[in-house]
Amino acid sequence: LPASMYTEIQRERPDGGNILTHPDYLDGNPDLIKPKKLLNPVKASKSHQELHRELLMNHKRGLGVESKPELQRVLEHRRRDLLIKQKKEEEEAKKLQSPFEKELLKRHQRLDQLEKEQEKQEDHAPEFIKVKENLRRTSTVTGDEKAA
Repeated sequence: LPASMYTEIQRERPDGGNILTHPDYLDGNPDLIKPKKLLNPVKASKSHQELHRELLMNHKRGLGVESKPELQRVLEHRRRDLLIKQKKEEEEAKKLQSPFEKELLKRHQRLDQLEKEQEKQEDHAPEFIKVKENLRRTSTVTGDEKAA
């Protein structure tokens, strides 16, 4: 009924006193520049269009928004399997170490620790002692070269 009421008001006012005014550019005046609808930069971007296209395709297929593409799911599954396989191999390698290899590893770690401690002690020594040690090394090297 409200639509018919509006048409009755239109009929009663034929003098052009319409509630809505008509835009000037519809008159066909060639001097006026017709406005163009502004483009939304987000919707105009390629990534947005591709995402929208993918969403439409997923909707047509009946897939949910949360579901991942098949390729991504397969790649994640492969990565997960690879990580699990690597962890298993590392655990097996640790289990297969013989007592001899374990002892060698301990000794190697102790030697590294001793070398670090020696370097710390050398860093705290006065400079003239360091220079003196370097001189001794060079003198023994040149003495060995003369003997050979």
